[in-house]
Amino acid sequence: MLVPAVLFWEVVLAVHIAAVIITFGVMFAYPVIYLFAGKLEPGGMPWYYRIRVLIGQRLLSPGLVLVLVAGIYLASDLHQWKLFYVQWGVAIVVVLGGITGAFLTPKAKKLADLAERDVSGGEYKALARRVAMVDLVVLVLILVTVYVMTIQAG
Repeated sequence: MLVPAVLFWEVVLAVHIAAVIITFGVMFAYPVIYLFAGKLEPGGMPWYYRIRVLIGQRLLSPGLVLVLVAGIYLASDLHQWKLFYVQWGVAIVVVLGGITGAFLTPKAKKLADLAERDVSGGEYKALARRVAMVDLVVLVLILVTVYVMTIQAG
């Protein structure tokens, strides 16, 4: 009997991992971009927040769907649904989708409008701090999820 060199679930796993990198990788650049944009060109902050909105709509949302679909396939094909890392992964995708859609995207839109008027204003600064804190929580959740997914193999 011939054994395929690559099994389909291995291809799906590669797609799943690539989707995670592509979808969430940009989020790790946000704090760096924010710091440099704010210092080098404060007038560019409305652009920064509008780009975040577009990235959320065109990359993060579809990417979350791909991560979820590939993960569901893998959990089903490999009969892993009862394991903690699968339940954790599904929960985190839902949580990140909720945080992005319900908080980060609307707040980025508001920050873009506020930044057009005055980046030194109190309302802008307070909201920017809240968004930065939520960004930090999101990044920690992503890193914890990478850890949980990694140790499951051991």
